[in-house]
Amino acid sequence: MQEFGLYFQEGWQHIVDLNGYDHILFVFALCAIYLLKDWKKVLVLVTAFTVGHSITLALSVLNIIKVPSALIEFLIPVTIVITALGNVFRKSDEPAGMRLNYFFALFFGLIHGMGFSNYLKSMLGSQADVVEPLLAFNLGLEFGQILIVLVILLLAQLIVRVAGVNRREWTKFVSAAIFGIAFMMCIDRI
Repeated sequence: MQEFGLYFQEGWQHIVDLNGYDHILFVFALCAIYLLKDWKKVLVLVTAFTVGHSITLALSVLNIIKVPSALIEFLIPVTIVITALGNVFRKSDEPAGMRLNYFFALFFGLIHGMGFSNYLKSMLGSQADVVEPLLAFNLGLEFGQILIVLVILLLAQLIVRVAGVNRREWTKFVSAAIFGIAFMMCIDRI
């Protein structure tokens, strides 16, 4: 059980680490259109992302799939750019088309999972039994994402409901900022 705790801790600390802010930016872009009242939708959305990255993380750690890390490191900010642009050009304040959002979260999670895999592979070394560490790391990632989502939703709630900023303007502002950062990451990784 001690090993489980170690990998769980590594998972959540890895996702909240500001040095790996690309994953935080993606989660922020996913959640930028939501407020605290939408927490159930956001929980399902982030879980769809987790399912996606869990699949490719497992496949990559088990050496079933191999994708060049340079390609993955480029595609991760591309997913952020696409998500942020989708928010900017969204026609409504209210989140709509949830099935499409879940699909994109799941699909983009597949890409992010391959990014997590190099870190986890380095931790596992030549360890033969990877099931428990893989499960613990994924649960830790999900826990860390939920912490990030909670902060994002509380921030949005304060800015929109308490400070009185227009919800659509908040979404556009945050998404445009995320787009700019992610676009620069794409250029740096070409």
